[in-house]
Amino acid sequence: MIGKLDPAVLSRILSRTGAENPDVITGAAYGEDAAAIDLGEETLVVSSDPISLAAESAGTLGVHIAANDVAASGADPEFLTNVIFLPDDDQDMLDTLTTQLDAAAKSIDVAIVGGHTEYLSELSRPTLSLTCLGRTDQYVPTGGVSVGDRILLTKGAAIEGTAILASDFASTLRDRGVDEDVIDIATGFFAEISVLPESRISREHASAMHDPTEGGVRAGLVELAEASGVDLSIERDRVPIRPETETICAAMGVDPLAIFGSGALLIAVAPSEAEMVVSALADASIDAATIGHAIDSADGDREGTDAEGTDEPDGALVLDGERIADPGRDELYPLWEYT
Repeated sequence: MIGKLDPAVLSRILSRTGAENPDVITGAAYGEDAAAIDLGEETLVVSSDPISLAAESAGTLGVHIAANDVAASGADPEFLTNVIFLPDDDQDMLDTLTTQLDAAAKSIDVAIVGGHTEYLSELSRPTLSLTCLGRTDQYVPTGGVSVGDRILLTKGAAIEGTAILASDFASTLRDRGVDEDVIDIATGFFAEISVLPESRISREHASAMHDPTEGGVRAGLVELAEASGVDLSIERDRVPIRPETETICAAMGVDPLAIFGSGALLIAVAPSEAEMVVSALADASIDAATIGHAIDSADGDREGTDAEGTDEPDGALVLDGERIADPGRDELYPLWEYT
């Protein structure tokens, strides 16, 4: 089995945070995109992310996925370390990965300042782990949503997932009747994985921002709700989904809301600012839509712990009236497991 730990296990692990430090503004917490550390006049934002799948573009995706978490916290990504584990002495693969890492980091003006590379024969594919750092005086947490806030989504659901399907499963898509033009357009979505442009526009207005990654927009909304202690009332029909995404997801039998979502940014803003932020994004040629709003959590006054001794969720996604507290498993994972 591959994928994230389930929320109960993750909550237990996140409780083990070592020594206390008063400079930690936001530490390890479910749903938070990054740690925030008080530097005085600025806040240092730090985020780490692995990538072991999406073989065709692992280096490119790895940079943007790590940098997006920093951007979603209101900072400009500045520095990156990368750890690479290779299953064997494949110099072509190493050159491909490091060339992708170099180009992606340059594209967002991030310096790669260190890391580690080694061989691990037990692996079946290369595995990367990247840590990104940036500074800001406008730190934006994931857990900052207030009741009444409007929830915006940029670009659309499954930008990353669509591109992965179009590259890693292109032959399957052709066999299932998907036009070559659709596959080509969808592969081009890799160029839109960064959310730095929209985060720069939105951060001074946002009460919270979140980068939906594994598990897609659905999981991202669950994490945003849980971190903020509110419910998020969302209408599926209002979530933008590109036609190429609809076609490819239908061919592969996956839900566009439940596959890798990097490339989109979830933004919570006060009702009075929602239209202005959408307009500002449009002026920068970034599509955005209001997909719902925050409401009082049905569990907000509940006390107690579950069987594992971890806190129960305080917020959840309410999707077309159905309350969802479990982010679920990304629907791309079974496709890799059985191919």
